[in-house]
Amino acid sequence: MQSHAGFPLFRFSLSVLAAAALVGCGGDDNDNDGGTGNASATAEQACAALAGKTLAGATVATAATVAASGAAPLYCKVNATIAPQLNLELRLPQQWNGKLYYGGGGGYNGAIPDLSGPNLNALTQGYATVNSDSGHQGNVLSADFALNDTYAANLFGSLSVPTVLSSAREMVQAAYGKQPDRAYFEGCSNGGREALMAAQRNPNLFDGIIARAPAYNWVGFMGQFNRTAKALAAPGGGFSPAKVATLAAAVRNACDAGDGIVDGVVGNPQACSFDPAVLRCVGGADTGNACLSDAQLAAVSSWTSTASWAGGAYTNAGWALTGNEDDPGAWATWVSGTPDVRSALQYLFQDTTVKNYLARNPAQDSLAYTWDANLNAVYALAALNDATNADLRPFKNSNAKLILWHGGNDAALSHKATTAYYQAATAAVGGQAAMNEFARYYIAPGVNHCAGGPGADDADLLAALDAWVSNNTAPGTLTARKVVAGATQFTRPLCQYPQYARYTGPANNAAAAALASNYTCTAP
Repeated sequence: MQSHAGFPLFRFSLSVLAAAALVGCGGDDNDNDGGTGNASATAEQACAALAGKTLAGATVATAATVAASGAAPLYCKVNATIAPQLNLELRLPQQWNGKLYYGGGGGYNGAIPDLSGPNLNALTQGYATVNSDSGHQGNVLSADFALNDTYAANLFGSLSVPTVLSSAREMVQAAYGKQPDRAYFEGCSNGGREALMAAQRNPNLFDGIIARAPAYNWVGFMGQFNRTAKALAAPGGGFSPAKVATLAAAVRNACDAGDGIVDGVVGNPQACSFDPAVLRCVGGADTGNACLSDAQLAAVSSWTSTASWAGGAYTNAGWALTGNEDDPGAWATWVSGTPDVRSALQYLFQDTTVKNYLARNPAQDSLAYTWDANLNAVYALAALNDATNADLRPFKNSNAKLILWHGGNDAALSHKATTAYYQAATAAVGGQAAMNEFARYYIAPGVNHCAGGPGADDADLLAALDAWVSNNTAPGTLTARKVVAGATQFTRPLCQYPQYARYTGPANNAAAAALASNYTCTAP
């Protein structure tokens, strides 16, 4: 494949090719029983089996047991490096369930994810878990590794996951004397992109994949980040917290009741046809916090409308207005910066992308840069980081399973974009019946990017995936919880797309409204 703008698209080393070749197909690996360990090895025995070893190119630096603490159980923590720069952490439980869980990264990676959230959930269920830094060390908000290190850029783009999985399998074999029976991947945001990248480019790598809020169309959403940042930075385009609150309240007032209950969350977004133009200040000038100026409406339009570049070759579906834009983890954090857009995460991500992938100039002002000014640079960025191939038939034919999930109040990445991918994949594999054989898609109303927000953000997708893969029990409606300080505040059905959870319980009953059993998944 051709290189663009001095940026080789794929630089494979012999070690990477060798590592990728060692990765087995998804399925049962019980017949692999070599090694020095045993399947019932304790965490301490697993550590002893790995200390000082080099396996599938991974050299173990440390292997030590970690005492149980809080929700985390006792486990063996193994840190290793695949030369020259790909670092991984393998966690081996006291009582192994025979399976391997790979947790994805976030942002531009650069560090090994900690033991929390889905990683902790997997370890407590007895999985051996593995994470990596994707081949470079640095700030999650910075793409400076990609400016001059094409190897690191290729590792981040698509090579780190198959390379690490190869080593992790061999390390598990050495620790327990057998390969894992199943291997699953779960990731959110960039981890969701890594998930879809694996399904598309390495369809036999995992038995099951969970892609949450996937950042799969890198060129598309980063480009829209750039476009919206320019609109917010334009004279009068910025939003104060009061302006964001005005927008959110207007959406809630118009659409909250559409799911059968007024609870602060728009649970039936497909029925919400709110037009922000009703908030226009008289004459279009900024006349106060109760309305939006023309410049502010232009920023909203930039965020909600479809964006495209390079003659439509790259697109992003835009975001839906949810009524929870005023949540602390939503607009202020990701979009508007309230009031300085240069502090918003969308601005920071597109800025580092322009500097290090497109303009290839750390001094470039991203707000003065035309996103598709250098098409060769755009093509190179897409070839490295986009996971947009909708043809999942090879993944389906490997008998693997896929769960897609997206938070309905995600201000970082649009659930409309994930819906567009799901619809394209459905068409590519031959229709809904074929898609249902191996894939499920869920939208969690009121949930922010990966977690948080006023909605129910806690659902055990891993247990649902494992039941599907291991027992052929396909997931239907799941149950999501809202947990605060360890206590469940309420539950909601997590409905298969395109259904939504409609309240069907008794009116004016707060206790009933807190129970998933009083909601019914309903066609929009």
